[in-house]
Amino acid sequence: MTKQTPSQTVGPFFAYGLTPEGYGHKGIAGNVLVAPATVGERIRIEGRVLDGKGTPVNDALLEIWQANAVGRYRHIADRRDAVALDPSFAGFGRTLTDEAGAFRFDTIKPGRVPGRGNALQAPHIGLIVLARGMPNHAYSRIYFSDETQANGDDEVLAAVDAARRGTLIAERRNEPGGPVYRFDIRLQGDDETVFFDA
Repeated sequence: MTKQTPSQTVGPFFAYGLTPEGYGHKGIAGNVLVAPATVGERIRIEGRVLDGKGTPVNDALLEIWQANAVGRYRHIADRRDAVALDPSFAGFGRTLTDEAGAFRFDTIKPGRVPGRGNALQAPHIGLIVLARGMPNHAYSRIYFSDETQANGDDEVLAAVDAARRGTLIAERRNEPGGPVYRFDIRLQGDDETVFFDA
């Protein structure tokens, strides 16, 4: 019987194929998820990816997946026909970090979606982080600091050690261009972001 193939670290990435916008081509996803017709509160999520020493990771690839403003995913598995789809919102984005480890996504604040037993989850965005030196990509979530009540009722957040929940919460500040949520991702070390199995 053959043995398992040895694992390899993730990255560096072929940016031309994954994030071709910097090369003048249209990709399947970028860091701007909204169009003029997109329904919902427009927000920006920005932050940096840092390693265990606090050094910026300048070649991480981030992907986000989220529901629309009324809480419906554009996915075949979301069959809730009573909840409207937004034809101008796909809910998927992708970006690379820059030389300072920084990233940003322009999107809308997602609505609440049902979890186990149809209990509503707090508004959140699914996040995947891929970076050089990581043998597997890491899954996390982005929650919002101004959703205190919903966050308090969220089953996933409740399962996280209270001392570490803050690593999943993006802090809101109001800017002239609209709300900006700050969300730094720490891959290990002090204040490591909480990552999930999947």
